Amino acid sequence: MNIHQLSVSHDERQDRLLLRLNTQDAQEFRFWLTRRMALRLLPAMEQSVTRLEAAKPGLAATDASSQQILTELKHDAFLQTADFATPYAAEPKQLPLGVEPFLVTDAQLSLQTKGNLQVIFQKKMGTATQSCQLNLQAPLVHGMIHLIKQSMAKADWGFEKQAPEKRQAEKPDASLVPQQLYKH
Repeated sequence: MNIHQLSVSHDERQDRLLLRLNTQDAQEFRFWLTRRMALRLLPAMEQSVTRLEAAKPGLAATDASSQQILTELKHDAFLQTADFATPYAAEPKQLPLGVEPFLVTDAQLSLQTKGNLQVIFQKKMGTATQSCQLNLQAPLVHGMIHLIKQSMAKADWGFEKQAPEKRQAEKPDASLVPQQLYKH
């Protein structure tokens, strides 16, 4: 699946974030992220993109502070070149997960040897589990993080208002990366 566009917006009625991914072959994947899931997923994605950037060939960022600086530089470079002006094209030919967005109850993140972040979103209902696997390159992860943060701020979920030490405390243990699992 080659992702062409992505969009994250807050749905006031549902009080959830709607993540939409549009592929080059006009398929659209829709996901609901609850506040709880977004608050748990975001720090893990930030940690993962830091590891993705540090693992690129030719980069010598071995300590955590160097990796963080490198990631911030890459994120800033991404924001300078990203196209946030073009409206999201919401005319999919196919909705592989159905018309209703997929409610993410669990997420697994793992770094891949090819320099991608594998994200597996799961929806668990009783004994049944549905899942959708995404393989994201670092620039797309940067974009998703940026849009999730913007939407969380617009949702007034208190993320931006939290003290930095509280956000730091919510970050998962670094030993959990590259394989991480988040549940409601």
